[in-house]
Amino acid sequence: MSLEARAISKSYGGFQALDRVSLQVESGGLFGLIGPNGAGKSTLFSILSGFLKADSGHVLLDGRAIDAVPAPARARAGMVRTFQVPRDFQHLTVHENLMAAAPGQVGETLPGLFFRPAKVRQQEAEIAARVGEILAFLRLSEVADQSAGKLSGGQKKLVELGRALMVEPRLILLDEPFAGVNPVLIGQIMERVADLNARGIGFLVIEHDLEALTRLVPRLAVMDRGRIIAQGAPDAVLDDPLVRDAYLGATL
Repeated sequence: MSLEARAISKSYGGFQALDRVSLQVESGGLFGLIGPNGAGKSTLFSILSGFLKADSGHVLLDGRAIDAVPAPARARAGMVRTFQVPRDFQHLTVHENLMAAAPGQVGETLPGLFFRPAKVRQQEAEIAARVGEILAFLRLSEVADQSAGKLSGGQKKLVELGRALMVEPRLILLDEPFAGVNPVLIGQIMERVADLNARGIGFLVIEHDLEALTRLVPRLAVMDRGRIIAQGAPDAVLDDPLVRDAYLGATL
């Protein structure tokens, strides 16, 4: 599943948050996005995922404009996002958090609950099996019965990724997956993302941890003041004089 931002602009009053931003994540790609606070990364993510409307420009999914498509429909089409601050159900267990994320549950409707109990039981068993597979893949099986609110920051990020995987996505937008995470779990998250990418799932990753991100992604874009100022292979991008001067500083 390919994703393209084409000349996206967004302003808030007199502040230009995005100024004709264009980038493309190829199908099955692994693309990183960096920039200082206020560069416009989160605004771009919200527009790409359907949580915010652009003033101008277009978002294309597999070559089709989806500007009028709401976030839930984009998720059903195969593009999902995570958030910098995980939005888990803290009072539910890890297992229950993933169960709740499964789409199209028959038991969530009154007709299904009362008139199709056998179908509900069958579907719940299938969803539980899927949850077990994802928890094992993310190495969260040992905390499956713990409430999400008691997990570490890194474990919460993994739960967020697990919830995204429950909809069987083809493209995942990760919002700062390494923020507030210890080095061991950063490595674990990187391994899982690389494994998923090898299976054909594409990723667009916002991150401030340059060392980790440049080890993960083969392509990288840098934003500053609402614009893309460089993109390409990480080494070439980080060596760009414009990037050094405008964002990373001469000490990089």
